[in-house]
Amino acid sequence: MKQKIVFALALLTVMTGLYAQELSNFMNRKPIISPEISAAEVTFRLLAPKADTVKITGGFTPTVKMKTQWGEMDVPGSLTLTKGDDGLWSITLPLPEAELYTYSFLVDGVPINDPNNILLQRDGTRFLSVLLVPGKKTENYFEANKRGNLHQVWYESPTIGLNRRMFIYTPYGYETSGIKYPVLYLLHGAGGDEDAWSSMGRTRQILDNLIEKGLAKPMICVMPNGNPNQMAAKTTALPESDFDMRDPAKRNLYVNSIVKDIVPYVEKNFRVLADPDHRAIAGLSMGGGHTISVANEYPGLFQYICPLSMGLWGEQTDIDEKLQGLKKAGYKLYWLACGRKDFVWESAQKLDAKLTENGLKHTFFVTEGGHTWANWRAYLNTFAPLLFK
Repeated sequence: MKQKIVFALALLTVMTGLYAQELSNFMNRKPIISPEISAAEVTFRLLAPKADTVKITGGFTPTVKMKTQWGEMDVPGSLTLTKGDDGLWSITLPLPEAELYTYSFLVDGVPINDPNNILLQRDGTRFLSVLLVPGKKTENYFEANKRGNLHQVWYESPTIGLNRRMFIYTPYGYETSGIKYPVLYLLHGAGGDEDAWSSMGRTRQILDNLIEKGLAKPMICVMPNGNPNQMAAKTTALPESDFDMRDPAKRNLYVNSIVKDIVPYVEKNFRVLADPDHRAIAGLSMGGGHTISVANEYPGLFQYICPLSMGLWGEQTDIDEKLQGLKKAGYKLYWLACGRKDFVWESAQKLDAKLTENGLKHTFFVTEGGHTWANWRAYLNTFAPLLFK
């Protein structure tokens, strides 16, 4: 019994040290609030009495130039917090413009999340703290009054040879309405998975708000996993298969699986309007490439085509033939979007020029900024109201 008591006391000591910030509410200490947003400022706080330096870095900190394989890019720099006598570090900044930002602390050079902030966002294998600043731009990123559901769906993919997972959004009232809905197939970028658009893209919140305001048609949104070697996101701890992207036989494996596996599954298991007029496809970066490929390889299957932050890479000798095939099949909307500072900007310009050259009516939606979720959320918020009109 004595050994058990000693062990319990030792465990409590360790837990108190590890979770001092969480336990502060139960130890008659003033709770640590971070981030604390006021009308004009935001304050970040971290209890780290033994740290020599604490910095913060994120989407709202000044940028620095960094050389990458895609050229010189702007990346977030860092700002230094001030240490108080009680070991509480803090920094107060002017409130940045309305946006969803991610950030982390650097404690003696080691990145950690804000332990006082329950808002986290997963980016592939990274979890980052979130600062969501309210305003006109972000009003659709918050919860609507009428909220749809997000389903985790497992389906068989004979094309890839795996049992796979995708996320499917159904709008408010789907369960009881009895009506059929149009479908948006929304594809993520490299490093993402089936949760990327819902976690980082705020897809459910954006569609909920647009639908509630009458700005967008009620729709189903299908968000698959674009990595053919995965059954599901890495967080499931499921094994991944070997996959050689350079194998010509597997070049359009995922693109084919969208058409042959995913669309048929959705149209069999959900109440949808199963015709081209009620199908849309969109994707960012790698998913933008998948979007272009689906439209070119299966012309006429989707009447709404929205590649984001993507364009034409390398020599594509058959691009004119493919675009003419798409033109002949017909479509209602071709909506291309890219930021001027995006490293794919030139490729997007090439696609815009080829679409124009081949007489394909389209929109080239140009924004500032780069290859970021700040742009992709804004794109979804902009093109979703244009669908199924």
